Amino acid sequence: MSLSFSPALPPIVARLRAAGCVFAEDEARLLVSAARTPAELDDMVDQRARGLPLEHVVGWAEFCGLRVAVDRGVFVPRPRSEFLVRQAAALARPGAVVVDLCCGSGALGAALAAAVGPVELHAVDVDPAAVRCARRNLAALTGGGVYEGDLYAALPAALRGRVDVLLASPPYVPTGAIGLLPPEARVHEPQVALDGGADGLDIVRRVVEGADGWLAPGGHLLVETSEAQARKTADAVARAGLAARLTYDEELDATTVIGTRPGPISPTGPISPTGPAG
Repeated sequence: MSLSFSPALPPIVARLRAAGCVFAEDEARLLVSAARTPAELDDMVDQRARGLPLEHVVGWAEFCGLRVAVDRGVFVPRPRSEFLVRQAAALARPGAVVVDLCCGSGALGAALAAAVGPVELHAVDVDPAAVRCARRNLAALTGGGVYEGDLYAALPAALRGRVDVLLASPPYVPTGAIGLLPPEARVHEPQVALDGGADGLDIVRRVVEGADGWLAPGGHLLVETSEAQARKTADAVARAGLAARLTYDEELDATTVIGTRPGPISPTGPISPTGPAG
C-alpha cells in the first residue's frame, strides 16, 4: 500500500530487536506496510514488542502462498504444516471429499483447495474463535462447511464412509512442555490448540481411532506430529486398521503420518497410495 508517511526503519528495528525478535528487519518492514498512520504503526510495534504474535498484530499469516486471516487468540498456522498440505495434495483430486479436523484458522483446508482445485471441504474445531475465523477464510468454498465441536462429533453423519482425505494438525505438545514454548504461543494462543496431554498424543489417538468409520474405501488419513512421536502415531494408525507410513521433511522439520483405508479406489479418481516422502 502507499503510505502518506515515511517512517524510519532503524528505530523500529532496534525496538523489535531489543524485545527479542530474531527477524526484526523483516518484521519492521511488514509492520510498516500494514500500518495506515504513524499512531497505528507505533501501536503495532508496541504490541509486537510486548510479545503478541506478528500474525495477530497484522491480522494475517502467509501460508502456502496464501494470505490467511488469523484473529487474535487463534492458533497461528506453522510453516511446517505446509508439508502436511503438500502430502494431502498429492493424494487428493478435484471433487474429493476432504475433512480438516482441528482446523484452527482454516489455513490447511484453504491451501489444499487452492492446490487441488474444487473440493468438498468440511472443517471442524472445538474453539469458537477458531471456527469464526475459519468461516471467513473458507467462505468462498462451496459444498462443505465449518463446524464447531469435538472432532468427529461435529461432522454431518452423511459423511460417514465418504471422506477421501482426512487431514489433521491436532495439538501434540506434551502438557509438561507447554511452559517451554515461546511466549507468542503459550501466552497468546489457546491452550486447547497446543496441549496434547501427558505424552502429547491424546488428541492424535482420538483422531486416528475414529478415522476408519469416516474414510471412503481407499481414503487417506494424514496427521501432523513430531518426529519423536511419529512411530507411536504410526503404530496407532496400524492398530486402527489402516496401512501406515511415515513421511518427513528435513528442511521444515515436519513429520506426517499417513494411513490408508483398504478398499477399492475412491470414486473421485485414482488416488496413489504413496505420496512424496519429503
